[in-house]
Amino acid sequence: MGTWEGEVFSIHIAPQAAALMQSVSEVRAVPGRGLEGDRYFTGTGFLSSKPIVGGHEITLIEIETLEAFFGSGVNAAGDQPGIRIKASDTRRNVVTSGVPLSHLIDREFWAGAVLLRGTRLSEPCKHLEELTSPGVRSALTHRAGLRARILSEGIIHVGDVICPRDSRLQEARGI
Repeated sequence: MGTWEGEVFSIHIAPQAAALMQSVSEVRAVPGRGLEGDRYFTGTGFLSSKPIVGGHEITLIEIETLEAFFGSGVNAAGDQPGIRIKASDTRRNVVTSGVPLSHLIDREFWAGAVLLRGTRLSEPCKHLEELTSPGVRSALTHRAGLRARILSEGIIHVGDVICPRDSRLQEARGI
């Protein structure tokens, strides 16, 4: 897969199902639970009662995907006919920049000091489209990010480096 290094572009959590996602500058990641303050951490997410391979601990999506489909800019809002969407509207917890998420299935990687393991693609669902705009689901099919397990507890910050577990980049940082 080669050596790469990306970053945490933004972080989003919601206190309960269908609640607006709130942007935060940092969040505590807890193995087996998810992100502190998020709906899946408390078991009140839309899919909390459904067993899903890869669970709901943390979801990630690439800012590059949002810009490609919905226009450029920090809010990823724009040009797709009839669709206006912000990064937080995707209902994904972490928006990344420069990270090849689809290559991280069954691989471990760092988000700052937190170790994650990609489990599967996070496909868009009907619920996402109901909360946003018609067409979002088809635009994001096979591109809606990655589900991951949290392997180590810690704080993820906006601007943190994301890189493969075995990266010499992380070794140089003492992680």
